[in-house]
Amino acid sequence: MTINLLINGTDRAAASGRTYDRLDPFTGKLASRAAAAGLDDVTAAIEAAAAAFPAWSKTGPGARRALLLKAADILDSKVGEFTQLMMEETGATAPWAGFNVKLAANVLREAASMTTQISGEIIPADKPGTLAMGVRQAAGVCLAIAPWNAPVILATRAVAMPIACGNTVILKASEQCPGTHRLIATALTEAGLPAGVINVITNAPEDAADIVASLIAHPAVRRVNFTGSTKVGKIIAKLCGEHLKPALLELGGKAPLVILDDADIDGAVNAAIFGSFMHQGQICMSTERIIVDQAIANEFVAKLAARASKLPAGDPRGHVVLGSLISLEAAKKMDDLIADATAKGATLVAGGKRTGTVVEATLLDHVTPDMRVYSEESFGPVKPIIRVANEEEAIRVANDTEYGLSSAVFSRDVQRAMAVAARIESGICHINGPTLNDEAQMPFGGVKSSGYGRFGGKAAIAEFTDLRWITIEDSSQHYPF
Repeated sequence: MTINLLINGTDRAAASGRTYDRLDPFTGKLASRAAAAGLDDVTAAIEAAAAAFPAWSKTGPGARRALLLKAADILDSKVGEFTQLMMEETGATAPWAGFNVKLAANVLREAASMTTQISGEIIPADKPGTLAMGVRQAAGVCLAIAPWNAPVILATRAVAMPIACGNTVILKASEQCPGTHRLIATALTEAGLPAGVINVITNAPEDAADIVASLIAHPAVRRVNFTGSTKVGKIIAKLCGEHLKPALLELGGKAPLVILDDADIDGAVNAAIFGSFMHQGQICMSTERIIVDQAIANEFVAKLAARASKLPAGDPRGHVVLGSLISLEAAKKMDDLIADATAKGATLVAGGKRTGTVVEATLLDHVTPDMRVYSEESFGPVKPIIRVANEEEAIRVANDTEYGLSSAVFSRDVQRAMAVAARIESGICHINGPTLNDEAQMPFGGVKSSGYGRFGGKAAIAEFTDLRWITIEDSSQHYPF
């Protein structure tokens, strides 16, 4: 079965009739065959979204809320379909797929609750007899570009709040998981979302640059949100800048887990294991640097290595913690990171082996700045341990990166941890918890090369609406001439 485009409420093949195949990264077998959209399909999707906007933007908040709530329940009911697609298209494990669906449904419910929170204000005016207001209105057609790594969560996040705010949406699905992303739109249309409110474009990998450029350039597209790599995010930001279009960008990360000398070591180990190895470390918030005070480093590393060494890795359809990486290329990068670090003096204390696209939970101790794994986002289960002399060095190392998405600090002294958290350059910081955490209502986003803007809850309303100044004045007012 071919995964079709969704344009104006209708499943359709690409105008050219082209398709492309996505292969299962673990088995190499066909995972999905999807329509390979061209520029004619892009234009059709934009025109459908633009045509649907006037009516949808005038739909009351109660009706929008009801549709989003219904869609959340339908999404929940499709957990089996999503799990199979995620396993086959991305190599994910069943628990990760199930979590994706659960949180994505909550994203829809949170967006539903925001439909009545799109508020304005009365602003005192100096002009006599004038009522001045700040009013938020839907922006128009929104382009959503979602990644493969947490496909249900991040694609749902990309469309839910724009729709809740009264916008219409075009979802450009990831080339790695077209079926997973298309199924989200199916849940929304089954809930009764009017034709044209959500449209889905799938494209062959070689066409991605032209498709994205065409989508962003079209005058009807008023907002862009993108989750993905910093490399591609910079291209998106440049294109949006050229067309003066606001963008919300959630990009790469190199999240530090800072463990101070008074930390609960067992608690820190638990957080490090979860934050480092959930979904093979292929999450923007994954713990990418374990920074530990040398006073407790030996005990911490021994306990962490013992835990990591016991994590089962293999076929994502089996009872494993670590399934397949997204591609053989991604898995081979892990080999390169390990070889580079050990050649320069790092100690391999857990893991290190690869079988095809499956890489064991791997820990490298005594990592230094000259090693690639110190600064590069691994986006896999190879994690550096960096020993530091004191709190000041821990903060310096935590900030010694171009990225600034998530972070975490462990200390039994909460006031001390708060002070450290305040000095870490990141959009997110968790005290005595893992770097990996997400809730639908939280302001989610980063600083520095991790992007700008915020998904989640009330913070996202500003991203997908225009704030307008509207006045009601006295028609008989006095003018100076």
